[in-house]
Amino acid sequence: MPLNKGKHIVEEIQGVRCTLVENGADKNRADFLKRLLEYNKLEVLMEEEPKKEEGAQPTYRVGVTDILFNPVLAVYEHLLYTPEGIKVSPAYWNQWKVKQDVPYWKLKESNLKPKNPGY
Repeated sequence: MPLNKGKHIVEEIQGVRCTLVENGADKNRADFLKRLLEYNKLEVLMEEEPKKEEGAQPTYRVGVTDILFNPVLAVYEHLLYTPEGIKVSPAYWNQWKVKQDVPYWKLKESNLKPKNPGY
């Protein structure tokens, strides 16, 4: 689930009601989320989604058994930590290639500066 959607979704994965963290994730993304969430002491369940067409890459649903968990709140309230002990930022969660010490609101600061600052 992208961080710009705050809807809390509860679905059944492997017969257990779970908070859906992300669906449609490829294997690398699903493994990344599983390692991150398990490091933060959450029980993670993954399930391969049915293929929509022949020859398509498998996609996965990733969920946690804590149905009160909301990934958007957990990231923006800095409740999750990386294995290195750094608070998880939106950039880390989305696996963007940026410095970890840059606040999320400054990631696109160059786009926010006016082109002609001489008012």
